[in-house]
Amino acid sequence: MQFQDEGYIIDQRKHGEKSLILTVLTRQHGKIIGYVKNCLNKKSLGIYQLGNLVSIDAYARIEENMWSFRVELCEPTSVNFISNFNKLSTLSAFCTLTKETLPQEDNLERFYYYVESFFSFINDENWLTHYAYFEFYLLEYLGIGLDLSECSATGTKENLRYVSPKTGKAVCAQAGEPYKDRLFAYPEFIIKQNYTPTQKEIYELLRMTEFFLRKNFFQTHGLKFPENRATLLSTLRLSSD
Repeated sequence: MQFQDEGYIIDQRKHGEKSLILTVLTRQHGKIIGYVKNCLNKKSLGIYQLGNLVSIDAYARIEENMWSFRVELCEPTSVNFISNFNKLSTLSAFCTLTKETLPQEDNLERFYYYVESFFSFINDENWLTHYAYFEFYLLEYLGIGLDLSECSATGTKENLRYVSPKTGKAVCAQAGEPYKDRLFAYPEFIIKQNYTPTQKEIYELLRMTEFFLRKNFFQTHGLKFPENRATLLSTLRLSSD
């Protein structure tokens, strides 16, 4: 059994003195975990940093065995995060969320576009917008996406302003006004595919995605919500106030 693919390193753990257990989020095979033998030396240490884009040659003698990886560096994308605290914190949250939520060896199909965009546009001014899109569409990929097409109370498609935390459905301005303090902001920039939202809009979107990830995935599966993701939201709140 053997295949080749490329993707981003989202986790690495030492195994013995010189080897690693590596988790890579790949284009064709989704999240895959494999063993890299005798890879920890001065010459190759920089290859195995979180966020790096690598190509892998995966092989196993039988289906039940863990994959063994041969790894080559495609692009040292981790360097784009190291010198910026907010970017590094966001990368940490990204890696933990994908490691905890995505199934192994499941083709991500169109969702990989949002993974790739996060890394491809990290040096752009609106880099955090691409991370927001990633989290929004992560809900959809996990089967817990929101229904934002019409107001759940009136059925109208006009003037949608809020999202209900109970139902995950849109609420129009008129129906939601009396309860607005208990509702989330409608993510208009996502719906309209706007990549230049305000910092506050991004914060409100990530506050909402955190709520639904907690409620509909982590609590449902008896898992603890990642602390580094919770910390990221606190950091963004300070900069959006």
